[in-house]
Amino acid sequence: MTALEVRNLHKRYGRHVAVEDVSFTVEEGEIFGVIGPNGAGKTTTVECIAGLRTPDSGAISVLGLDPIRDRAEVRERLGVQLQESGFPDAITVAEALELYSSYYRNPADWRELVELLGLADKRDTRYKALSGGQKQRLSIALALVGGPRIAILDELTTGLDPQARRDTWNLIARVRDTGVTILLVTHFMDEAERLSDRIAVIDGGRVAAVDTPAALIAQANAVQRVRFRVRQPLDGRVLTGLPDVTDVQITEGRWTVTGSGQLLSSVAGALARAQVVAEDLRVDRHGLDDAFEAFTGRAPESPEPLQKEG
Repeated sequence: MTALEVRNLHKRYGRHVAVEDVSFTVEEGEIFGVIGPNGAGKTTTVECIAGLRTPDSGAISVLGLDPIRDRAEVRERLGVQLQESGFPDAITVAEALELYSSYYRNPADWRELVELLGLADKRDTRYKALSGGQKQRLSIALALVGGPRIAILDELTTGLDPQARRDTWNLIARVRDTGVTILLVTHFMDEAERLSDRIAVIDGGRVAAVDTPAALIAQANAVQRVRFRVRQPLDGRVLTGLPDVTDVQITEGRWTVTGSGQLLSSVAGALARAQVVAEDLRVDRHGLDDAFEAFTGRAPESPEPLQKEG
């Protein structure tokens, strides 16, 4: 069942076109990733879905509701963790959750949320004393305290150290397991690839591609490399003649075969037919970074400086 549908969304600020034509659907129970370069229109799209901005044209359906016309109902069903948010330094975790709970008719039990998100021992801790990862957990809790069926998480792990990011990924998976559909906006390719069931690549205000991470990577037809050593004599023409191979190099006894498609299978089959055993075989597999570059024409942005957990 479709939880969220965006059709031909347009949004302009003066002469600047932020979103030119964005369309995608999110099914109930999935984690749907949105990736794209800075300025691609990701955040504007999310703000339109949340009812924070009014589209110039197009249509958005959140569980069958319009975010502008049915704003009050949508806010009961949609939880949002925005890219930038702040709280008074002196407010405690419990006070923030109590406050947000009061905004909803049927809020979730925030005491269960702090247990789920690993904040039970921080209930009385003031916001300014929380680590970066703990603040992000609180943001997730606040997005879920209304008992939403859909949660939007925008750049959730920016600035966190690797361990805090992995902890947050586990939390997102656990939230999905409770039945919440998640729209995940991120510039971390490993995050999108690991968590998302499907991904929309947005570039220049348009959707460049929508598919599973594996399918996007395959569509990109990115370069692959197979490296190995052999003890038996090997005629390089055994490999250069393969349709998936674009280059073969030998450096200090190590063979490097470059190509695309089913490169590993092609190389393994050719070696087997030549009765040559590959030793120390390694495969440099392409990933979502390569797909991102193929669809957008640029490499993903570098991560921001990390906040270490304390």
